[in-house]
Amino acid sequence: MLRDSSAFSGFSVDDLQKARAFYAETLGLEVLDGPEAGTLLLRLHGGRDVFIYPKGEGHTPATYTILNFPVADVEKAVDELAAVGVVIEHYDLPGGEQDAKGILRRSGMAVAWFKDPAGNILSVLQER
Repeated sequence: MLRDSSAFSGFSVDDLQKARAFYAETLGLEVLDGPEAGTLLLRLHGGRDVFIYPKGEGHTPATYTILNFPVADVEKAVDELAAVGVVIEHYDLPGGEQDAKGILRRSGMAVAWFKDPAGNILSVLQER
């Protein structure tokens, strides 16, 4: 029934201008005005779009990873994020510990998590 649908994902933020600045300027992603007034679209590699909408005071950050960014070198990505002021999150994870940079290596993957200004969780990850 929905096989041919051009599905897309979305998430909320509490401040659209901070989100625009973070995703466009800090992360270097293409950010467009969204289909509705007061919304944004992230144009990701491959032409995929992610819808960002404001929720203001009713916003609650996602408690799970909303966007994963595969990278060729997770260490380099973490260093580049840190260089522009992004803080890598450290979690108490069962079955593995993050290194000093905040990178978890397990099951053939290396991953590090960080948050956007609204508190939503994102990651950079490298398959090994």
